Amino acid sequence: MIISFQKYSFTKGKKIMNTAIPLDDSEVLSFKLGKEEYGISILKVQEIRGYEQPTRLANAPEHLKGVINLRGSIVPIVDMRIRFGMSEPKYDSFTVVIILNIAHHVIGMVVDSVSDVVTLTSDQIRPAPEMGSAVDASHLRGLGTIGERMLILLDIERLMQSDELGLVTALPHAA
Repeated sequence: MIISFQKYSFTKGKKIMNTAIPLDDSEVLSFKLGKEEYGISILKVQEIRGYEQPTRLANAPEHLKGVINLRGSIVPIVDMRIRFGMSEPKYDSFTVVIILNIAHHVIGMVVDSVSDVVTLTSDQIRPAPEMGSAVDASHLRGLGTIGERMLILLDIERLMQSDELGLVTALPHAA
């Protein structure tokens, strides 16, 4: 299954402040990891693919599942469930790889499933509370609410540039 995000044509096959966080882009792709639902900027998503076993790299951290060949480009694949210290991942027909374009680097992110693309208004976005969680608060943009649903909004660029992942060299303007 490949889903492309050029105008949504779908084809099967630092610290959070205590104010609402404005998103410069209000459309987010929602996905699940365990029982939690997350959201990332749709502008960072290149495509969505079904999960295929990547080629493992020697001495790579556990969350780096390996690499795949994506139309001639070697793409590292990160399992976010392992990265966030959740229960052992299960790979099934719902498991997908979200292909991201972060600072001119292509990276794959394994998630349990993709839900939909949602548009959030500034009223629907709240700051993330400061408390211990699997995700460092500096990697959060806030919490999005859609009716009864709550999305944990990730700053995916900052997360992929973090020292723990080390997949993308931090850009000079990233603080």
